[in-house]
Amino acid sequence: MVEHKQNKDKNDIFNIPLLGFMFKNQKFIMSVRIIVLVIFAYGIYLGFAIPQKENIFTKELFWGLFWSLFMIVTLTTFGRIFCGICPHGFLGKYITKYGLKREMPAWLKNPWWGLSLIIIGWWAITYSFPGFYRIPLVTAILFTAVTLVAFILYYVYKDMSYCKYVCPIGSLTKAYHRISFTWLGSYKEDCSDCKTFDCATACPYNLKPFTFNNKNSMEDCSLCMECSSACDAISFKIVKPAESLYKKFKFDKIEVWAYILITAAISITMSFHHGLGRSAVADAMPWTQTAEYFKSFINFGSLDAVGFFAFFYAIVLSVALVYAGMFIASKILKAPFSKTFYTLGYAFAPLFIIGGLSHLLHSFFTHTYADIANGFIYGLGLDAEEVKNLASRKDTWLSVFEAFKYIAVIWAFIIMYNRIHLFEANKKAKTAAFFFASSLIFFFLFINLYRVYVVKTYGTPVHSSHMHHGAENDFTK
Repeated sequence: MVEHKQNKDKNDIFNIPLLGFMFKNQKFIMSVRIIVLVIFAYGIYLGFAIPQKENIFTKELFWGLFWSLFMIVTLTTFGRIFCGICPHGFLGKYITKYGLKREMPAWLKNPWWGLSLIIIGWWAITYSFPGFYRIPLVTAILFTAVTLVAFILYYVYKDMSYCKYVCPIGSLTKAYHRISFTWLGSYKEDCSDCKTFDCATACPYNLKPFTFNNKNSMEDCSLCMECSSACDAISFKIVKPAESLYKKFKFDKIEVWAYILITAAISITMSFHHGLGRSAVADAMPWTQTAEYFKSFINFGSLDAVGFFAFFYAIVLSVALVYAGMFIASKILKAPFSKTFYTLGYAFAPLFIIGGLSHLLHSFFTHTYADIANGFIYGLGLDAEEVKNLASRKDTWLSVFEAFKYIAVIWAFIIMYNRIHLFEANKKAKTAAFFFASSLIFFFLFINLYRVYVVKTYGTPVHSSHMHHGAENDFTK
């Protein structure tokens, strides 16, 4: 290890005793990776060994603990640390080391693969066939298949290309890490005299950590901390949440599309299908009426037509609103559409990841905590009593978590305000452009307010033929 700076900044996590140990001590990190790998492998094994629904361990491990609890909580705080302990990335580094080290072909080196897999392969199927992925055998088959594909690509291609371009959650974690309050970089005064570039040599992703600060981008960094073990000039600082989004940087198109599509596929669709779908006027909603129309001459079988069309409407409306708003904004700012779209699109980052905390925390108290605990009791064969929920859905104090949706909206507006000032235009033009460029933010706000209004005004039905809780569970899980 190359030693440089002895007195690290006070906001450097590596300088904080407990956190520094957790994030830099390679023995500790390795032990966490091994534990996660063992639990991951056991979850898959149990999915094949006990494929029936009684196997709640496999279901709760993958769809309760890993997604979405650990994923969303860590992305909004410390950033992309899930990737740092992911079993695929952990083993992938060793597979790549002894692999063929070929350059991934251009047609495959496209992050749209990963984003498409999670939008279509996961969410479209989740809304169309609620609960399908939560079947233990299906979960085991899914993660076995993904693992085999990952290992093959690790072996054939260099620089952990699977993580960068094909991993279904790669684009999601890369985009949303910008909301966190941590930043991996380096001490400039030490790097200016460096001639060995040990941090770059140690990086399995072939990145250059010493450039992160100047670029205002951590690129594909997975926070594996290999660079921090190679050079003491690497820093991991506590910064203002979403600090990078207030400054100029080279935009990454896939990050903006991740914000738009994930917000549409999760937040907007859930408001359509589960939120408004629970109201007494659910049958009057466009996605319900469209489903009923097509049912008159198409047999959908086990497919949830209402869920499918709610997803379809959410995607189409969200993309259309963003395109229209950004097009008008570009004309007002007299800037190229592409520059306007991708510069201002970063303002959508908080909508899902912060707004989603509302549903996540509510569900944690009403069932997620107990579900995960009982899942591990079952999976490990522990002689323990069943864990009860921390709260009931009827508890009024749970409504406090609704605030996160509005915090997300306010935060998105603040980011939009800062990013629109990256354009050269007069105050009137920026104000008008701000309004149109924020179309998705306004839509997100409107849907949430409208959902509250509809439920309070018309109430909820005792029974509803198209209410499915599978999609809700797949979100909270």
